[in-house]
Amino acid sequence: MSDNEVGALNSRDVTRDIFSASIGSVACCYTGQPFDTVKVRMQTSPAAFPTVLFTSKSIVSNEGIPSLWKGAVPTALGMVAENAMAFGVNEALKRTFPDEAKSDPTKRPDLMRPFLMGAITGCCSATVLLPSEVVKAKTQVVVGNTGASSADIYKKMMKRQGIRSLFI
Repeated sequence: MSDNEVGALNSRDVTRDIFSASIGSVACCYTGQPFDTVKVRMQTSPAAFPTVLFTSKSIVSNEGIPSLWKGAVPTALGMVAENAMAFGVNEALKRTFPDEAKSDPTKRPDLMRPFLMGAITGCCSATVLLPSEVVKAKTQVVVGNTGASSADIYKKMMKRQGIRSLFI
């Protein structure tokens, strides 16, 4: 095994990458979720929710402040999975296939390497993110306090269409 292979799979580096991605994902989710909830309501029912201010007031007055975080759990889980995958895969690829131009300033940078690494990372990330995004969106469009949690919606989806429902 070469030094690059050992470095790419170094458990300390991988753990650091995934831990950092997870903490950042949760923080990002819970700060941005209210904006996303308002946006989704406006997109799915533009006649009922014509402006950001009206939509925000309507959600808070009719459903309560916590409703702004509808879908936050699947979003946070999806973001953690997505970013852990992205950081993990991308950093492992960078450690496995280092850019030789960084160590030798006379070499031209390889522009194909970051493109390919980004494409691989993006495909892996999208695959783990999509199911949580589908559940989140279906949770956010439920108007009112009907008790339809993300878990309830997930169960209904699985009952109706099985695993396929998480990707359509």
